[in-house]
Amino acid sequence: MFDIKAASEKVQRFVAGKTEADYMADELLQSAVERQFEIIGEAMSKLHKTDSGVAENITDYRKMIAFRNVLIHGYATIDPLIVWGVIESNLASLVEQVTVILESS
Repeated sequence: MFDIKAASEKVQRFVAGKTEADYMADELLQSAVERQFEIIGEAMSKLHKTDSGVAENITDYRKMIAFRNVLIHGYATIDPLIVWGVIESNLASLVEQVTVILESS
């Protein structure tokens, strides 16, 4: 669970102050963000195997695992706009949910 939070917070730091245009123009930033999403998905997969009840309390945990699989295995077809959309739409909620779980355990 800590790995999920740490990787999510790294993505937040990486993109702080960045725009979609900044992200699209920066291959290094894209690569760094994608790596952290791979870590999130892998850690979520392991969490689901070891404590499915906790994993299932995280919104869209299955999508996170699937996203990791796309990043790992479909690297030639990754659309940076989709990754940016995940950052904008889902990342803050994930950090919040994981923080609550960690604080309550």
